[in-house]
Amino acid sequence: MRQAKVHRLATSGPDDVSGLVSAIASGQIDPSGIVAILGKTEGNGCVNDFTRAFAVSALKASLATHLSSVRIDRIAYVMSGGTEGALSPHILVFERGEGDGAGPSLAIGSALTPDLPTAELGRLAQVEMVAAGVAAAMADAGITDPADVHFVQIKCPLLTAERIGAAEADGQTTATRDTLKSMGFSRAASALGVGVALGEFDLGAIDDAAIGRDTGLWSSRASTSAGVELLSHEIVVLGMSSAWSGPLAIDHAVMADAIDVQPVRLALNRLGFGADVQGDGRFVALLAKAEPGTTGKLRGDRHIMLDDSDISATRHARAFVGGVLAGLIGSSQIFVSGGAEHQGPDGGGPVALIAMKEGA
Repeated sequence: MRQAKVHRLATSGPDDVSGLVSAIASGQIDPSGIVAILGKTEGNGCVNDFTRAFAVSALKASLATHLSSVRIDRIAYVMSGGTEGALSPHILVFERGEGDGAGPSLAIGSALTPDLPTAELGRLAQVEMVAAGVAAAMADAGITDPADVHFVQIKCPLLTAERIGAAEADGQTTATRDTLKSMGFSRAASALGVGVALGEFDLGAIDDAAIGRDTGLWSSRASTSAGVELLSHEIVVLGMSSAWSGPLAIDHAVMADAIDVQPVRLALNRLGFGADVQGDGRFVALLAKAEPGTTGKLRGDRHIMLDDSDISATRHARAFVGGVLAGLIGSSQIFVSGGAEHQGPDGGGPVALIAMKEGA
């Protein structure tokens, strides 16, 4: 049976691959089994955050002595910029191999879409491309029932002035000429693609005008992050499957707002955690989306995340939600990504928790 492994490694900078190198050298990680590497880097998380590409370049270089260039390029590298507050920079290495033991257990699948034409970013064609990619990643994981999927992590492209200019020179238009806003449009279309693939809503319920605007359309298991370092979509599906063995399990929750920790507590309970989560060493990884919401209020109280011209609202949200979740589980080494368009309800967001099974 296939078995999943997840390794959480601290980093001292975007190019720090020492933890990965050491884990491979000691035999803790088999590089041939690496499916995806997710990371939090200390950039600004915006269009000009080159810490993401820097980290990917360093990771690929470190793997070059172990894998062919073709195999290296098949790995999904989802770098999320922004470790505001006390969020700790780290990487999560997702590996799969053969193992024994009873299922159901954590299952991992990945897919890489073709490059997205610039004019299709933030439009229905991107939704359709991502939906097809998620279906391919589910097949790669051997998951047939969408209900068994607990989280879909996607790295999607954004627009730059150069890309916009090239499209307009060809007589095409883009969803926006604002490169920062393009990140939101891309995240939004990608999240809707997840929702379509998982059967949370129909493709027919979506048109271009709804993308990034209709807050009533959202996926409970989508996490999308835009970056300048790619033109395609890197998709990672995480779920539970009886065809997989091993000690790891995953569950998910949906926060209704930035301080709604009760659903996360319930997910932890389903994973066998008691009241003292911070004293339990079975925690492996937490992935979450953070969103300031469109109302400018949190449970009736005004906040300024949307009105601060100095600091992007996504950076405020990452720090705030990161602190809430870190206090719950007792670790700041968590993957919190900002910008949750169609990812959970307005102002909230999905959370995934990976842990060792009880008794493992």
